[in-house]
Amino acid sequence: MKLQDLEIFVVAPPAPGWGGRYWIIPKLTTDTGIVGYGECYASSVGPDAMRAVIADVFERHMLGENPENIELMFRRAYSSGFTQRPDLTVMGAFSGLEIACWDILGKDRDRPVHALIGGRVNDRIRAYTYLYPLADHPLPEFWASADMAAQSALACVDAGYTAVKFDPAGPYTIRSGHSPAMDDIAQSVAFCKTIREAVGDKSDLLFGTHGQFSTGGAIRVAQAIAPYHPLWFEEPIPPDNVHEMAKVAQKSPVPVATGERLTTKAEFAPILRSGAATILQPALGRAGGLWEAKKIATLAEVYNAQIAPHLYAGPVEWAANIQLAAAIPNCLMAETIETPFHDALIKGSIKVEQGYVPVPSAPGLGIDFDEDLARAHPYTGTGLHLEMQESPCNYSQRNVFAGGAPVKS
Repeated sequence: MKLQDLEIFVVAPPAPGWGGRYWIIPKLTTDTGIVGYGECYASSVGPDAMRAVIADVFERHMLGENPENIELMFRRAYSSGFTQRPDLTVMGAFSGLEIACWDILGKDRDRPVHALIGGRVNDRIRAYTYLYPLADHPLPEFWASADMAAQSALACVDAGYTAVKFDPAGPYTIRSGHSPAMDDIAQSVAFCKTIREAVGDKSDLLFGTHGQFSTGGAIRVAQAIAPYHPLWFEEPIPPDNVHEMAKVAQKSPVPVATGERLTTKAEFAPILRSGAATILQPALGRAGGLWEAKKIATLAEVYNAQIAPHLYAGPVEWAANIQLAAAIPNCLMAETIETPFHDALIKGSIKVEQGYVPVPSAPGLGIDFDEDLARAHPYTGTGLHLEMQESPCNYSQRNVFAGGAPVKS
């Protein structure tokens, strides 16, 4: 069996657009006719450029190869251009292609992917979700309203979720870490307080940030929200400075989580060695794929750290996350996004049931991908999957952050 053909879907989810502006989904076909799907979580260049990168990685390192040879193909891509170091774009391309290889292997052997990477440890995976606006919540007002966030949190708890995430401490700027405005600290405290009062002990609070703070600023925020016992403080400073993140972790009463913007074990290992985080959040469409993520999870075991696979993408990466989570003993939970479009794109083949995802037993990733629906929703915009603002933190007026790059209705 050899890898033969590549097709790439760039899918634009309709409004509200949770999961980003587009999802990049490669389809691989073998010379025996078996089809596999993956997802590339790489957004530092536009989708047209990524198409070219994905095609180059496939043709250069994978075309004609047996899809079993995951390690060999990884080493080719990782070493490409005489590098042997993490490359966000190349590894993002390889990650989606690698996931598709596992989907092929599972289908060829009539086994789910988790059975091929160590077997099932977990029958169901604890799920968590961002707090998204309810039907009667106006935008952008929702993102700055602790009361509306608490209402959304209660709805999630009623649906069975035991963990909810929110990120009220924006903005995310291109200007590296900044000291938070007092208003941002006050709003962060208000969100934690109001949501905790609403959900009591029925749900963990996951405090989301995206690397926007200075070291000292992150410590201030952590200390301010600590009385409400969040389960984690996510990526408190830019992800390129492990030493400074370790300083935050040492001073933070809240456990630090990080990983969505990291790729390969080479970037996760220093996090563990330095004690910069005790919860790792690999995005499988960026981190190197399923096999590399399994290695990262094994490294984390040695440091008594847990894995919470990240998801701000489409349902194919989610399916890969669930397969990984099923096969590792140190899975904390997995991020989920429930929209009608996510569900329709995989024809309802994976579901959240009372806050947990039952591990599918169907072959491969366990999904039935709807190619017709994918082709009917091509991305035609010019923006990247997610983008940061250029203007700095505003210290005199409230910072307004419209979460998650929503699509306008």
